Amino acid sequence: MEGIPHPIPRTVEEVFNDFKGRRSGLIKALTTDVDKFYQQCDPEKENLCLYGLPNETWEVNLPVEEVPPELPEPALGINFARDGMQEKDWISLVAVHSDSWLLSVAFYFGARFGFGKNERKRLFLMINDLPSIFEVVTGNVKPSKDQSAIHNSSSKSKSSAKSRQFEPESKMVKMSPPSKDEDESGEEDEEDDEQGATCGACGDSYGTDEFWICCDICERWFHGKCVKITPAKAEHIKQYKCPSCSSKRARV
Repeated sequence: MEGIPHPIPRTVEEVFNDFKGRRSGLIKALTTDVDKFYQQCDPEKENLCLYGLPNETWEVNLPVEEVPPELPEPALGINFARDGMQEKDWISLVAVHSDSWLLSVAFYFGARFGFGKNERKRLFLMINDLPSIFEVVTGNVKPSKDQSAIHNSSSKSKSSAKSRQFEPESKMVKMSPPSKDEDESGEEDEEDDEQGATCGACGDSYGTDEFWICCDICERWFHGKCVKITPAKAEHIKQYKCPSCSSKRARV
């Protein structure tokens, strides 16, 4: 997705410089240029990606059409989750995917040009000396592996408290255990309400094997496909706001 051709890195130092340039561009998009980045990620547009370029710039664009692509592609459809999350959480999610993409590009070059074990190790150590984009964006100190696992598990438990999917028997169930403030009587009442649920977007009743999500503001239920939310995206949403509620709360 790069309009201007860039020299292809072939040595460890060249790959690292390419990594640093792309990283700088992505950090700009998610910090100093964040308002511009936010506006370009319109959920009404097609699947969009955030690209970091070797010359320390960034761009939001459609994915490349060629298959397979010349380089690994960034996370697809980042714009669809924008209005369904708190802005800082959405930015953090994009940062995590950007970190993953940078590593995949760097080691793609390593594989393409036959880096050996020592070269790959040296490249990783050089990269690992830099803070991740996620750390820069959130200001967090890099956690240990154990802390990361605990954080990810906690985030998923909170974010999917109201996400639902269906079993083949057309029964709606929670994607994660109930939160502490939900007692047994509340769960029974909620299940009764779910059985008569209709989609707030299309008005249809639920069907088998369909993913649903509930708006935390108006408490209406929606087909995931109607509001462009997948089960994977729902895992990262701490508080879901439907399109109607999102439009009522204009962004400052």
